[in-house]
Amino acid sequence: MRRIDAIAITLGVFVFGGLTYVVLQVAGVDGQQAGIWTQLLLVVGLLGWISTYLFRVGNKNMTYNQQLKDYEEAVLTKRLEEMTPEQLAQLQAEVEQEKRSQAADSSGS
Repeated sequence: MRRIDAIAITLGVFVFGGLTYVVLQVAGVDGQQAGIWTQLLLVVGLLGWISTYLFRVGNKNMTYNQQLKDYEEAVLTKRLEEMTPEQLAQLQAEVEQEKRSQAADSSGS
């Protein structure tokens, strides 16, 4: 998130709180009660936002994790592209050997 995005979100929340307060007062709610309800809405919104953040952390669906995964895939792709056909054949043979040994281990257990 860029700095300007954070500033815009902060201003948006501030304006939302102010507008909610004004709308409640225009609707006939006492000033003190309007302030309490406005604060309640802002706290519930904050808790909702925090819960989405914790959900993304729990699922490892964070920007850093995605960037790391993309980087690792790019590095592996670049390495594969730089390999000679003989090296690719050798790597494929090693993968097939590993698959056979894992299949033998799982069927023997």
